Amino acid sequence: MKKIINYIMFVMLMVTTPLFANDIYVTQSGASLTLDILQDGENNTIGNSTTASASTGATTSLNIDQVGNSNVIKYQINGATYTGVINLAGNSNNVDLNCDSTNGNSSCGSVNAVVNFTGNSNDIDLDIGQTSSATGADVDLVGNSGTDSTVLAATVDGNSVVLTITVNGDSNNYLLDIDGNGDINGHTLVHTHTGGLADVDITQSGVNDNLINLTTSGDSHNIDIIQRD
Repeated sequence: MKKIINYIMFVMLMVTTPLFANDIYVTQSGASLTLDILQDGENNTIGNSTTASASTGATTSLNIDQVGNSNVIKYQINGATYTGVINLAGNSNNVDLNCDSTNGNSSCGSVNAVVNFTGNSNDIDLDIGQTSSATGADVDLVGNSGTDSTVLAATVDGNSVVLTITVNGDSNNYLLDIDGNGDINGHTLVHTHTGGLADVDITQSGVNDNLINLTTSGDSHNIDIIQRD
């Protein structure tokens, strides 16, 4: 398959200090991008709190693996199609992923996003279809065994959205929001919680196809669910 990249700026700074910092900043524009990143060590960053990495183009395929503690991913995607897998192994991870953040180049209309994480004190924030509907979005957020003290926020605005949350750990807090029309197996939310604190807010809206398959276990639950049609 021919790949066309009109413009890409890729800056990687590796600092051999006791912090083992590994910093990557990406600014890309063009028809398509396939990007694979592996960071191993502590204080890894892809973008930061003030400067996000960004991709603007019709198709973005993004695969990121971070191994270590205090990792940061801040990434903005604008384009018709986004496919990505983020794998995190470590503590105090911070992920802020926006898809269709400015609507400058179509709307992330087709999205398949997966985030796998293992470790404690994770803060993961996904915002998909911010300014235009992300039709047919499929989002999976998976916290593996021993994942504790997670703050997880996922907002998906689109039609026929499937959002699956599975976290196996203690003292977790979720805020989930699905907006847009259902129908043809849209508005499906599958939630699994095991152990400890679970403060979950879920919002889904119609037309039709609202379905929640919820399994929880543990203590101190506080779950609010709103479904509209």
